[in-house]
Formats: sequence, C-alpha cells, structure tokens
Amino acid sequence: MIPMVNIAPTEARPAGFMPTAPAGFAVTQFASDLAHPRWLYTLPNGDVLVAESDAPEEHDEGSGISGWIRRQVMKRAGSGVPSPDRIVLLRATDSEGMARMQTVFLSGLHSPFGMALIGDHLYVADTDALLRFDYVTGATAITSAAVKVVDLPAGPINHHWTKNVVADRSGKHLYITVGSNSNAGENGIDAEDGRARILEFDVDTGRLRPYATGLRNANGLSWQPDSGALWAAVNERDELGNNLVPDYMTAVKEGAFYGFPYSYYGQHVDTRVEPQRPDMVEKAVVPDYALGNHTASLGLVFYGRTLFPVHYRGGAFVGQHGSWNRKPRTGYKVVFVPFVGGQPSGAPEDFLSGFLLEDGHAVGRPVGVALDADGALLVADDIGNTVWRVAPRKQAASTVSPMGQ
Repeated sequence: MIPMVNIAPTEARPAGFMPTAPAGFAVTQFASDLAHPRWLYTLPNGDVLVAESDAPEEHDEGSGISGWIRRQVMKRAGSGVPSPDRIVLLRATDSEGMARMQTVFLSGLHSPFGMALIGDHLYVADTDALLRFDYVTGATAITSAAVKVVDLPAGPINHHWTKNVVADRSGKHLYITVGSNSNAGENGIDAEDGRARILEFDVDTGRLRPYATGLRNANGLSWQPDSGALWAAVNERDELGNNLVPDYMTAVKEGAFYGFPYSYYGQHVDTRVEPQRPDMVEKAVVPDYALGNHTASLGLVFYGRTLFPVHYRGGAFVGQHGSWNRKPRTGYKVVFVPFVGGQPSGAPEDFLSGFLLEDGHAVGRPVGVALDADGALLVADDIGNTVWRVAPRKQAASTVSPMGQ
C-alpha cells in the first residue's frame, strides 16, 4: 500500500520572521545556527543542553515502495540528514534573551536524544544504549569516556529511533521510551519484541523492566506537578485516513497495556495486524487526552513555575512536529493544554505557531520543549536550527547570572 503523503516542504525563514505567541508574550531566538536540534534539557545551574541528532545510518523506515517514499518524505521535510551525534551547551541569557555561550558539550554519540542528571552523573539515551558520564557543575564540556549502563533495543530496522529518558524525584529510577519497530506491525510481531513501551531502570541495581507497554511511539515524558504522575506524549499509527488515529498524551499507569499494535485508543481494533489478538485488545487502556490526528506530538513539559500567568500553571506544553499523512496538514506548532487538579481541563490552545506558511511550506518544526532557569519556555526547532524562547513580554529580555543562579 502506497501511503498518502502531504508533508510540508521546508524553506528558509523569510527575513524578519518570528513565530507567533499569545498576546503578552515575546519570542526571541535563544540560540541559532544549530545543527538539527531535537531535544532539550535544563541543568540545575541553568545551562541548557541541546541534543543535535537525526536517525542513525542503519535506520530503516521499511522496505519496498512504501519505505522508499517515507525516506524521500523525510528528506523533503528537512530530516534524513547525517546525524550530528552531539550535545551542545547553551549558557544563560543576555539582555536580549539570547544564550551568550554556545559550545559543544559532548560529541561522538550515536543519535542521542534524552538527557537526565542524577547527582554528579549525566545520563544520555543514545539510540542503542543508555550512557552515563561524570558531570561537574559548570563544566562546558565532557571529555571523559562514556560508561554504557544498559543496551537499548535498536538493530537494523530501528523504525522509531528516538529514546527519551527522565528521572523520578528520588533519583532512584530512570524511565526510558522505546518506540515501535513499525507503523502497525507490518514488519512482523517478532520485530516488536522489547519495543513500543516505557522502561524503568533502577539506578542502584541496574534492573531494567517494562513499566508500561503497547505505546506505539512515546517521546515526551514529564511529571505533572499537582498529581505527581508521569505523563507521556505518544505518536499513534498512520495510513488509516485523515481522521485516524489521534496522537495523545496520557498519565502512564504502571503495568498498563495501551494497545499497540493490536488496537488503538483503547480497544479499537486495527484489522491490518496479523495475527489478531482479542485477548490483548481486551486489556488495552484508553489514553487520557487526544492531541489531534497525525500531529506528531513529540515534546512534553508541564509548567510548574511562576513566571507565566496563573492560567498556565500545572498545564502541559506539547511540541507538535507536524503531519505527513494528512490533508489538511496539522501540527507544526506548540500547543498548551490547561490542567486543573492534575487533569486536563480544556481544548489545546495554540501557543507558538506560524511555522506553516500560507503557501504550505514549513519554516520550522517544533520538537523538544523545556523550561529555562527563569521559567521561560524553550522550543527546539530542528529544521530552523534554532531554539526559541518564549516569556511574558516584560520578562522576555531578563538578565540572569552567568550560572543561571
């Protein structure tokens, strides 16, 4: 089956272009001239780490005509470039709301994505392994060798290559996303062994176990500040039409099965999957919140700070990379989902948009989202090679100390 393709081709930003934020907010280029920035992590001292990354060379989006089309689509959309395989450090903001230092922090990685600091150890999730590095507060580079903590599922298919990682509040556990090895099981059920799940890693014992399964492609992970629950942003399957299947975010229930590949959004059976497993479908948990069809919702961060107005506190910012399999196109923006009492309480609101031009071309594709030391929102734009910063207008150009303290 040849998939319907409607991705936005990329073009350079027009002179003077700035994305659009709500009234009362200002947008600045926190950092530019990056190389495919995908993911963000703010260190306790205020330094911001940026994973510059793309699919590994051995990545395979599938065989045959369908796979070839997917690869060409990714190139047209500004992806499919050689992975920079490094992490860049951005330090503090100047009076213009921009990083005043930009330097290579770690290099020689293998399609890195998620990052998490526990004590004096920085963990980095490569596509095929969780690595640990010694970290010294304020360091502008790490040159010591990596310690491979545990292997992660990869291999010659490695369909969804990104691996995110987040630590719990105790620092005793890390949670790691592992995407599926197919769109909907077309590479065979055996190829999904150990995939489409969130893993829990015990830092002290080295024990790795499934925490939740059946999540087709979870990327963003964030702790909801009111309930304390771990939430994930999940990309669902394609090629079922414009209005199926919704990407979603959900509180991740320990031991829960979320349907992939046998069903979607609870117990809606995907008849393309062979063999069928009604026993598994019966177990499938319904996600908490739909984020729209084919939006490619990747980044997720809850707002637990006080810089933004009260409306935003406790709510979720979601980076939507944008559809490739839908008419009309969706995503290509950052949305905000309000929360009350630890639960979603309204429809998604556009927060940072304007990346999709009237002519159908894209001048940016949001991916990772994070909060900086002041509580401003940072957004990684992988085809614009920029990290954007959004803050209330009177705070947009605030000055922080060199160490963000």
